[in-house]
Amino acid sequence: MRSAETEGSAIGTEPLPEVIAEAAKVLYLRALKVLPPDVKVALAHAHARETSPRAREILATMLKNIEVAEAHGLLVCQDTGIPVFKVRVGRRFPFDGPALLAALTRGVQQATVEHPLRSSVCHPITRENPQTNTGLRIPVVDFEFLEGGDWLELRMMPKGSGAENQSFLKMLTPADGLGGVKRFILESVLEAGGKPCPPIVVGVGLGGTADLAMKLAKEAIWRPIGEPNDDPDLAKLEAELLEAINATGLGPMGLGGDTTALAVHVEAAYTHITQNPVAVTLQCWRGERASARIHPDGRVEHGD
Repeated sequence: MRSAETEGSAIGTEPLPEVIAEAAKVLYLRALKVLPPDVKVALAHAHARETSPRAREILATMLKNIEVAEAHGLLVCQDTGIPVFKVRVGRRFPFDGPALLAALTRGVQQATVEHPLRSSVCHPITRENPQTNTGLRIPVVDFEFLEGGDWLELRMMPKGSGAENQSFLKMLTPADGLGGVKRFILESVLEAGGKPCPPIVVGVGLGGTADLAMKLAKEAIWRPIGEPNDDPDLAKLEAELLEAINATGLGPMGLGGDTTALAVHVEAAYTHITQNPVAVTLQCWRGERASARIHPDGRVEHGD
């Protein structure tokens, strides 16, 4: 984490809701412009081991895209996505839920108007677009409450439509077994094909209820590439699925090659004895996300 004070910011002197709004704005812009180090490393490794000339060229173009975007302060992709926040709240952090939600919304609006960004958010029926990347229940905000800590952590992910449109849920039964789980995940990736802009990160939610499984799948793609699940059974499943998905030969952008997925991440919950929900959500090759930790005195530390 980098302290905002080391970057010449006076953010610590502002009221806490405004600190949060400013952090949300900065995170949205950073996620769109600067990819996490683990994503860049994974893409570079994929390029180095790729055997298909066309796939190597596509991966080289992706790496050049990242380089140019960072050098000139440009967006890596024009899709500003739906803004998604993961908020982790320490027990001793002064927490005002409505004020925090309002601050996150303000931050997204400020980023959209001041940059300016393309607004990707609209009404589901009328398609009216407020041009702020906000609206009813947007940004999407998920909370996690921590046993200790006096800080609040913001994680930001702009979820592009190409990847989000390729989301899948199936209510399996215990009789389907682990083979049924693997089959559904592979079928989902094959059905998605090149639409989510591979090489992808595959997020899997296993167990719980239908809605919890989808939430767990989204939770899975927050995890940095290269970090297996702490549960050895789930880590084994992740490795087996990654090998199987890359053996399909779909490759970068679905045009053939060795690397269809950069990672498979699985998160799980206990479930009912008569069911076994499985959810799949995909993240495109950019793996966009950014994070910051906010302290009660207004100090902000920015992560990757």
